[in-house]
Amino acid sequence: MSARYASLCARSAAGDIRRASAVERRLKARAASRIDADCAAERALIEAAQRDRGRFGELYETHFERVYAYVVRRVRDRDEAQDISADVFHLALKSLPRFEWRGVPFAAWLFRIASNEIADRSKSVARRRAHERENSLQETHASDEAASSIDDAERRGRLFKLVDRLPRDQSRVIVMRFAEDKSIREIATVLGRSEGSVKQLQFRAMQNLRVRLGDSNG
Repeated sequence: MSARYASLCARSAAGDIRRASAVERRLKARAASRIDADCAAERALIEAAQRDRGRFGELYETHFERVYAYVVRRVRDRDEAQDISADVFHLALKSLPRFEWRGVPFAAWLFRIASNEIADRSKSVARRRAHERENSLQETHASDEAASSIDDAERRGRLFKLVDRLPRDQSRVIVMRFAEDKSIREIATVLGRSEGSVKQLQFRAMQNLRVRLGDSNG
């Protein structure tokens, strides 16, 4: 390759680079211009909706699909995602008078609302499940107590029947000692017996009851 030919190739390459750079600059300028135009249009639409709530429908139509897509990726349930998305726009409409344009896309504000709604839903679900678990435990405890009370009542009823079947003096001692909560001395006075005799009657009564309870349980 001659030096002259190499020089021509180098100048041609440099020209191509300059032309490419110029094209790239023009493309970037056009893109920036479109972005500026889109921002201006969005800002104008927001301000129009702030003045007239009826214009909010245009913001809804423009942004619903992207908000729904944002939500459904995080909750993984289509019905819940639709509910949350609807709540997002309801809150956005309610808060729109306080919205201030700062050059950030309107969608970013909607995504922030959606994020807060998802977090609130998660906390609400967690609280509801904890409350349900607590209620379930309380119901189980109440059921156990009721069952225990029934068992106690049945045992007491069975015991009273067995006490009634004891010899009369033994039965009277057991009733006065445990149902009426009398002392050995008080029972002895009522029955006209010695305290030792009352203790013997109580001992024999308890022995008889243990035997009969064993037979009843068997």
